[in-house]
Amino acid sequence: MDPHALSLGAGGPVWLTALTRLSARGEAAVLVTVSAARGHTPREAGARMVVGLTGTWGSVGGGNLEATAASRARALIHAHALAPETLTLRLTDRAANEHGRQCCGGEVTLHLDPVLHARAQVAVFGAGHVGLELARLLARHPVGLHLIDSRAAQLTPERLRPLQDAEAHVTAHHAPIPELVLDDLPPGTHVLILTHDHAEDAAILDAALRRPGRGFLGLIGSGAKWTRFQAQLRDLGHSPEALARVTSPIGLPELNAGPHRKHPAVIALSVAAQLLPYLTQPHLTRTPDLNPAPERTP
Repeated sequence: MDPHALSLGAGGPVWLTALTRLSARGEAAVLVTVSAARGHTPREAGARMVVGLTGTWGSVGGGNLEATAASRARALIHAHALAPETLTLRLTDRAANEHGRQCCGGEVTLHLDPVLHARAQVAVFGAGHVGLELARLLARHPVGLHLIDSRAAQLTPERLRPLQDAEAHVTAHHAPIPELVLDDLPPGTHVLILTHDHAEDAAILDAALRRPGRGFLGLIGSGAKWTRFQAQLRDLGHSPEALARVTSPIGLPELNAGPHRKHPAVIALSVAAQLLPYLTQPHLTRTPDLNPAPERTP
């Protein structure tokens, strides 16, 4: 089963439920509506379907009609399209088709509306002093923000009260084995590892490197810590190309000078500034840092 599949319950059209769930997860989607149906067609005008990158919900008629609509909708998602478009398909044995023949004899016009644009997703592993300061900064942006900690006390409503007015969609994950949360995160999530325990850091980083994706992957700590981690990760079978995905230490070097460079709020600001381009430029591809930050301890 796809770990990112939606679990839909009763209570309203399935396409509407899917749209709500996709919105909460920050995943892009296209709403496909039968705007006109002429002659014999499998669905009437007004039928709807939601298309996401990993599934469809609802139906506009099945067969080649629906498969063609889904393919075009995903092309719009990949192109980050903003404008809707119309697609007209003839259902005859003489009409071009790619996904099987439909000979109903009618014609269907579909309206494809990109109603959701995927929010960037950020996972902060470790909600300690730096993690909470970082969350306060990231929460001011329209992102999906996941806070993960093995300590329940770090995720109480009282402690997370500064995030109540967040523009971000904030989800707290109490996870005794935090690396397991990675499987529940949307594809492309940017991962920041700054827990209270170096063993936890290592386990999360190992799991993150085994997970496909091109999001930012950052580890807090000193240069010496990263040197030790690289040796451990090589022993676990990770290639130099995989290790090049990791930014460690994290944070912009130019923001780390001065007597307050180890203050949690300063570290958080440095990390948030380094991550910001990945949140505002969705096409940006993760590349190794050419000028890593100076050494610091969590």
